[in-house]
Amino acid sequence: MKDERARIMTRRELLSGAVGLATGFTMAQPGQVRAAEKKERLTLGMIGCGGRGTWIAQLFVEHGGYEIRAAADYFRDRVDRFGDLFQVDSSKRFTTLSGYKRILEEDLDAVVIESPPCFHPEQADAAIDAGRHVYVAKPVAVDVPGCLRIEKAGRKATEKNLCFLVDFQTRTDSFYREAIKRVQYGEIGKIVSGQAEYQTGRLEKRAEPGSPEARLRNWFFYKDLSGDIITEQNIHALDVATWVLDEHPVRAIGTGGRILRTDLGDCWDHFAVLFAFPGDVILTFSSKQCGKGWEDILCRIHGATGTLDTHYGGEVNIRGDRPYKGGVTSDIYRAGAVKNIEDFYSQILEGRCENATVSPSVRSNLTTILGRMTAYETAEVTWEEMMSRAEVMSLDLKGLEA
Repeated sequence: MKDERARIMTRRELLSGAVGLATGFTMAQPGQVRAAEKKERLTLGMIGCGGRGTWIAQLFVEHGGYEIRAAADYFRDRVDRFGDLFQVDSSKRFTTLSGYKRILEEDLDAVVIESPPCFHPEQADAAIDAGRHVYVAKPVAVDVPGCLRIEKAGRKATEKNLCFLVDFQTRTDSFYREAIKRVQYGEIGKIVSGQAEYQTGRLEKRAEPGSPEARLRNWFFYKDLSGDIITEQNIHALDVATWVLDEHPVRAIGTGGRILRTDLGDCWDHFAVLFAFPGDVILTFSSKQCGKGWEDILCRIHGATGTLDTHYGGEVNIRGDRPYKGGVTSDIYRAGAVKNIEDFYSQILEGRCENATVSPSVRSNLTTILGRMTAYETAEVTWEEMMSRAEVMSLDLKGLEA
């Protein structure tokens, strides 16, 4: 649990921008550069230069097979800080909401999208249209139309021989992979129920509220920019559940609200949802993003002869008639991103454009939206109803420079 708490705190600091760039990031060492020169280097454009964008850019540099040539962020201070760190020419640093379009005019192999989730569908789709490979953070969208646009962009990428990778860390982990493979092979018997949870404390604001710019800096506190915590953050737990079950839920009923965090934004600080999956499998889900105490990201699946027990940053195992010892995933946040960066590189160089991460990412993203809908409405909502309604999360960008 000590490792898990440290992992959650690391993510919270990255999201809040609290990681000190001066001490937390270093440029590639000469040895890394020499290693990169021995193999083909892919040119990158970074869309989104905040805390996590800067952190993951360093991992791309450390890989050795990438060179960051251009960067875009709404805020000049962020893109300049990023550009100085990664030696991006000043003429290749773009700002405003449409800065990503300038990136796509550059001669680049790929783009990395680390902007707020509300922008992912438009930016990823435009990048595919421009003939660029795409590496995008989760969640891929904040509403149903956005998810469908990502799914279509993924198919289009395959048709154009382009790679499209969604950065979920759990899917790269050997303990998760082996345990889930065993469950899908029937080693816990017939599945009857499960639980998924994402319990963590409050995120800290990046700017004092009161302006459109501060709202954008604090995007993770606003439903239209983030999709609310169940989509932006809790997707990690629900992605594992839908991965294990290899299905989307057929209906859900839930609730939630804002009790402790009422001073900024409009996102809720807790959710509780009951999902029904095919075969009468019931999944209970709960989350909080407030308060202190117990913190964990978990998914448990119960079968007739055993239980799969997974913890992001903790133990992954199977208990029962056919146990699997598994192991501890203490470095999953960083190691998962490193593995995805390696996979992205090899897929591009080898021309492997199946883009297998897109569909499951869309499925888990839509699952979070179903949970959000039923909680907001405090009424049962079916998958078919959610898809047919295809509600748009209206985006408030008033006062921002297009």
